[in-house]
Amino acid sequence: MIQLFKQARVLGAGAALLTLVTGCASQNAPTTVNANHPPREAAPAASSAPSGSGERYAMSGDAYPIEPPDVSQVPDAQPRIEEPSRAGNRSTYQVWGETYHVLPSASGYTNQGTASWYGEKFHGYATSNGEIYDMYKMSAAHRSLPLPTFARITSLDSGNSVIVRVNDRGPFHSDREIDLSYAAAARLGILDNGTGRVRVEAIDPQQWLANRGGGDKPAPAATSSRAPAPAPSRAPAVASVPAPAAAPARAEPAAGGDEIYLQIAALGNEESAHELQQRLGGELLHSVRVQSDANVHRVQVGPMSPNQEQQARAALGQAGFSQVFVVR
Repeated sequence: MIQLFKQARVLGAGAALLTLVTGCASQNAPTTVNANHPPREAAPAASSAPSGSGERYAMSGDAYPIEPPDVSQVPDAQPRIEEPSRAGNRSTYQVWGETYHVLPSASGYTNQGTASWYGEKFHGYATSNGEIYDMYKMSAAHRSLPLPTFARITSLDSGNSVIVRVNDRGPFHSDREIDLSYAAAARLGILDNGTGRVRVEAIDPQQWLANRGGGDKPAPAATSSRAPAPAPSRAPAVASVPAPAAAPARAEPAAGGDEIYLQIAALGNEESAHELQQRLGGELLHSVRVQSDANVHRVQVGPMSPNQEQQARAALGQAGFSQVFVVR
């Protein structure tokens, strides 16, 4: 399956969609559809969409990363109490003419079914609740669970288990239960096959924290300035988050030290990189910049002195960015 991802070619968005509708049920390629955006084509390999084609995504088909990092040590999502996302939680929505219903609560949800995964095509783009999809984190897409929901996913074949944070909609195939990020699929051992049998169990964050002596203060809801659309749209919009009324005072690098930056993301979409810069700029004490090189846009926090690194890492961890590295 990995070789199929790397070698196959997509004939175009229209042809891919026709192929999807007529034959996706028998394919193992990772697929999903974002309820606020165009359907995610079930194409097994990458190809670039022509400039000005009107497609939301730069790639017309999903893809396995060419040089993926080692994700075996990526930590599980940490359950916490959060308010429902402001986008992606309409009680009903439609995709491809089908009506889907969002559960009022994830409490007690458990189900077994087929998991697939989605990757390079959607990396760096907005999810249904307005966040940015990072395929190297523990996240997932589900048709009916409220956003966000924390869930334990257990492979019925290997017995491996991970905890993910559901922040997207999909997969819109009747034979599939959940769409996993690349990292989650790797941890469960289903990358090669593309799909795998799993059990999905929603986690009650309040009970989870109580069992571990944690607090119960709700985290702020994920925000998006876009209203969730009831049906897929072809508009290449990227979710934006309103800037806070007052930004925190900036921390200045200590004199006499070498200045460093902490890189948190390398995205293929410039708008997504600047949206992330805007969001974090209102949350962190250090400045956030975007360094663009060809089609790669690196989001970096700094400058800072080395003795400020640990404080910055802690703040980034609170913001959901635990995998960062130093650049000079």
